Amino acid sequence: MRPDGVLFGRQGRLRVALVALAALFVFQSADAQTRFMYLRGQSIHPAYEGWWPNDDGSFTLWFGYMNSNWEEEFDVPFGPDNYFALTEPGALNDIELDAIVPSQIDQGQPTHFYPRRNPFLFTIRVPSDFGTQELVWTLTTHGRKNRVYSSLRADYRMDPQVMSTEVGGSYGSLDDRLRTNLPPELDVEGDMHRSVRVGEPVRLVAVTHDPDNFPPRSERSRVPQSREQLYSPRGVGSVVVSGAPGLRLTWIVYHGPADLVTFEPEQRKAWMDSRAWANSPWSPPYILPEVPADNRWVADVTFQEPGAYVLRAVASDGSHFSYENVMVEVTP
Repeated sequence: MRPDGVLFGRQGRLRVALVALAALFVFQSADAQTRFMYLRGQSIHPAYEGWWPNDDGSFTLWFGYMNSNWEEEFDVPFGPDNYFALTEPGALNDIELDAIVPSQIDQGQPTHFYPRRNPFLFTIRVPSDFGTQELVWTLTTHGRKNRVYSSLRADYRMDPQVMSTEVGGSYGSLDDRLRTNLPPELDVEGDMHRSVRVGEPVRLVAVTHDPDNFPPRSERSRVPQSREQLYSPRGVGSVVVSGAPGLRLTWIVYHGPADLVTFEPEQRKAWMDSRAWANSPWSPPYILPEVPADNRWVADVTFQEPGAYVLRAVASDGSHFSYENVMVEVTP
């Protein structure tokens, strides 16, 4: 073999090795960016959304959660798998260290958890002297313990515009007027504590108003025309979820098993389901139900089994939220 033939063979092998190495990096990079869609089997991550000051000197802390599943729902009662703890900074940084105080466990968090992202779902008001303390929310699902640490650190301060951005409000608008956006006014008619028998319907009536009519109601259709468009990074399946602006109201099960509760009419989802035709404000096409002429949203609810339930009315303009709870004792 000619000497240059030997050199060519070595260079050829070198080129092959370099190509293989480059391909390995490409495949590893592609794998690292792959987004998997889990229907069930994953855990829930509690979320601290941020805080803002109140006129009386106190502070409001906002919380939500991320259920990594697209279908699986959870019922996690108050206790060692669903609790809050008030601590000094860093006291619960060790995930194995628990500090359960019975009077602190229930801070208004849910016990029923819907799929995917449920942002700005409840608030906790802390006093003006809260200082550097932390409120730590622990959730254990599928044997995995996840925690979120809430504090008054400056980088967690937010305002209604930040809230709107986080929920893709007004199609992801950054309109500066959102900084002073007012939440919907919400009033539930009737008793807030009710008793009913299994199978007997309970009528729920919620009255809502948007005090500033902002952001203005708008609808648009962005229904995917092909599978490629559905999963395009710039299409409906984009990682940036957006939602339609406009007043809406829906009822959710806040405490108690939701599969034993039936609403009539069926309620629009309060969780961020971005799949097409998913009956969600974040789902294309973005068509909201019309606001009733008298602003009274009426629904009938029935229960299949006895127990203590909490139903939550969620009013939103697409960027800001208001809530009211109705406690229902269901007897045999």
